[in-house]
Amino acid sequence: MEKLALKRHGARAVTPDPLFWSGRRVLVTGHSGFKGSWLLVLLDLLGARVTGLALTPDTTPAMFDLIDGPSCCDHHVADIGDAAAVEAVMAAAEPEIVLHLAAQPLVRASYVDPLATFRTNVMGTAHILEACRKTTSVGTILSVTTDKCYANDGRTEGYREDAPLGGHDPYSNSKACAELVSACWRDSFLAQRSVGLATARAGNVIGGGDWSADRLVPDAVRAFSEGRTLEIRNPDAVRPWQHVLEPLTGYLLLAQALAADPARFARGWNFGPAAADMASVREVIERLAGHWGATRPWTKQPGEHPHEAAMLTLDSSAAADALGWRPRLSLDRALALTADWYRADDKRAVTRAQAEDFLAMVPA
Repeated sequence: MEKLALKRHGARAVTPDPLFWSGRRVLVTGHSGFKGSWLLVLLDLLGARVTGLALTPDTTPAMFDLIDGPSCCDHHVADIGDAAAVEAVMAAAEPEIVLHLAAQPLVRASYVDPLATFRTNVMGTAHILEACRKTTSVGTILSVTTDKCYANDGRTEGYREDAPLGGHDPYSNSKACAELVSACWRDSFLAQRSVGLATARAGNVIGGGDWSADRLVPDAVRAFSEGRTLEIRNPDAVRPWQHVLEPLTGYLLLAQALAADPARFARGWNFGPAAADMASVREVIERLAGHWGATRPWTKQPGEHPHEAAMLTLDSSAAADALGWRPRLSLDRALALTADWYRADDKRAVTRAQAEDFLAMVPA
């Protein structure tokens, strides 16, 4: 337990507190996905009692299987589009904290099936929040959306939490809608019961265990492993890249703060990388190729492609000031850890080791 000792920056905690999480009843939606699986490992290390609600992983291999996800939680397969199933799992688990990560998370997939994207990301969120409203044990709710929920006006400075919501593509738009749904349930139902509901907006997460299609790092890993050159749609697009453990620890710190003071912390929060780690797609691939040893990493993909914003950055100063949350890993270090993970033989062991090391690290 020494490695998980509470770290402080001034008077503010910057590492999730095991004394808070130990024995805490937590329900995680989307726990079988990439981010959800890493969150399961963090909560397991912190001693939480986790119930998971998600679909069966849709990739082979899957991070959830490689970490032996069912050993970290009470595992339930259910669709958040099914309100009755959501309410049944919630009522049986009686969670104190709900961390809602389940989503259709891919921009390109949202163009293929926009209605399914809105069903999951908008109505699914409403189903989760309504089940929380009906479950008296719930005191803290965190609904995870995305940096893409902002109306992108091409600005070069980071978007702050009070920037207008929007979204050009169905995925981004559905996440802006999920923000509005969360605000509605907070203002109409939950605030009067002193239930804290916040939303969290993170950047483009990277790290071991992601095998999704049409995501930069998984596509690169597949190409490098097969000795192919990766085709990139928009090499000059700039995004807020960060290791998956960065926002996840932010979510846990925010949940702690919400539990202590729901009125103060019940709003939207950004969790993005340091300004120095904003980078273009080509920079990310070339750095990852350096850690991998790939000699011909990428070429530009020909043809027309669906709209994607050229620039998107976040201002996370509010989380730094109020929560003591700060990025711990440089982009280069995050990419090195990612390459190490994919090339490791024992994926469960490397996942736990990287999570333990991350929790023990004091931010600069």
